[in-house]
Amino acid sequence: MSLAELDLNELEDECIDNCFEAVQACEWCADECLDEDMDMSRCIRLCRDVADLASDHARFMARNSNYSTELAEATAGAAEECAEECRRHDHDHCQVCADVVEACAESCREMV
Repeated sequence: MSLAELDLNELEDECIDNCFEAVQACEWCADECLDEDMDMSRCIRLCRDVADLASDHARFMARNSNYSTELAEATAGAAEECAEECRRHDHDHCQVCADVVEACAESCREMV
């Protein structure tokens, strides 16, 4: 069976893609924040939360879990908070991360 044969609609497929992109952006942003001179602990924590939640949500969607809706809501909320925090910083990695997690939040909201 190929991924194309999974019984996912277009919105679900897009949400999974956006979640995995958020995982990558958040892991990168959190790592880059470690090298900043200012206190970036809130940004790092939120990025790590989104990375974990988005990864779990994508996996739960792929297996058609009954808990996917709850994870979609939690992921969207964390992603929105993370985007807001990242927007407060001028670093390129924070701005890229904010863009990516906003797309993730939007597609997760559509799943709720």
